[in-house]
Amino acid sequence: MEIRQLIEQRESQLLSASACLSTASVGRKIPEPPCSIRTAFQHDRDRILHSKAFRRLKHKTQVFLAPEGDHYRTRLTHTLEVAQIARTVARALGLNEDLTEAISLGHDLGHTPFGHAGERVLDQLVPGGFRHVLQSARVVEVLEKEGRGLNLTGEVIDGILKHSKGQGPLLSSDPEVMASTLEGRIVRLADIIAYVNHDLDDALRAGLVAAGEVPAGILDLLGHNHSGRINTMVRDMIECSMAAGGDRILLSPAIEQAVGELRDWLFSHVYRHPSVHEDFFKASRIIRELFEFFMASPQLLDAHGGRRRPGDQAEVSVADFIAGMTDRYALNLYHKLFLPQPWKIL
Repeated sequence: MEIRQLIEQRESQLLSASACLSTASVGRKIPEPPCSIRTAFQHDRDRILHSKAFRRLKHKTQVFLAPEGDHYRTRLTHTLEVAQIARTVARALGLNEDLTEAISLGHDLGHTPFGHAGERVLDQLVPGGFRHVLQSARVVEVLEKEGRGLNLTGEVIDGILKHSKGQGPLLSSDPEVMASTLEGRIVRLADIIAYVNHDLDDALRAGLVAAGEVPAGILDLLGHNHSGRINTMVRDMIECSMAAGGDRILLSPAIEQAVGELRDWLFSHVYRHPSVHEDFFKASRIIRELFEFFMASPQLLDAHGGRRRPGDQAEVSVADFIAGMTDRYALNLYHKLFLPQPWKIL
C-alpha cells in the first residue's frame, strides 16, 4: 500500500462524515497519475505554495501601500493568518485540513498590486470587469507554469472562487455564492476574521485611529485586544457549527452582526482614511497609465515580463500582467517607462 493510500485510509477513519475526503474529490480537469506520497489536496497545497504567484504576495499591499515598517501585514502574511485560522476550525470540526489549507493559500493569488485600489482600476478598464477572485482562479488554471496552470482539484478552485464577500453578507444560502464544501465555507469566514483583526491592528499601530474610536459595543462583544477578538470569533464559529450538527459553518447572530459592523467601520475609518486614500489615488494612476501604455504597445509585454496568450484579447493579457505585479515592480516599471533617467557619462 502506498503512503498516500495510508493517509486516505486515515482520513476515512478519523474525519467527520461532513468532511470532503481526498478520495471523493471531483478530480482535476486534466487527469494525471496520483502522487504516491500525497493526497490530491496535499498535492494542491504544495503546488500553490511553490508557485511564483504565491511568492509575489510578500510584496503586495494589504492596506498600507509598500509599507516600510517591518510589522505591517502584506498580502502574504494575511494569507498565512487566514490559513492558520481556517485550519484551527477545520481540525476542531473534524474536516479536511489539507483542503482547507490549499484553498486558504490560493484564495488571494489574483490580487493586484496596491490592494483593492488596483482592482478597482482594472475593473473599470477591462471589458467585462475585473474581480480578484476570478483572477485567482485564472492564475491557478491558466497563468502559472508558463500558461499550463497548476491543474488543481475542483474543490480547491471552487473554494477560491467563492471566498470573497466584499461588503455583502458573510454567509448565504445561495449555492452560487457559498463554496460546495464546508472547508471552503470555513475559508470564507476565516478570511474576514483575519482581515478585520489585522487591519485594525495595523491601523492602530500606524496611528490612523485610536482604540477609543472603535465603537465600544463592538469591542465589548468581540474583545479589547487582537488575540482576544480572534479567539472570540474562532470559538464562536466552532461552537455554533458543532451545535448545528457539524454539517454547516455558522456564526452566532450577535457575533456575525458585530463582525459585519467592524468591517463597515474599517471601510469608513481606515480604508477611506485621507492618508490611505491619497496613496491609493496615486497608485490608481500608476495602474491606469501602465495599462494604457501596454494597450498602445502590446508587443512590448514580452520585453517586460508579460505574456500574450493565443486567443486572448489585448486587454486581458495586459490585465494579467499588471495584476501579477508586486507593488515595487509596478513602481519601478512606472519610473522606468514614464520618468527621465539620470544620464550615465562614460
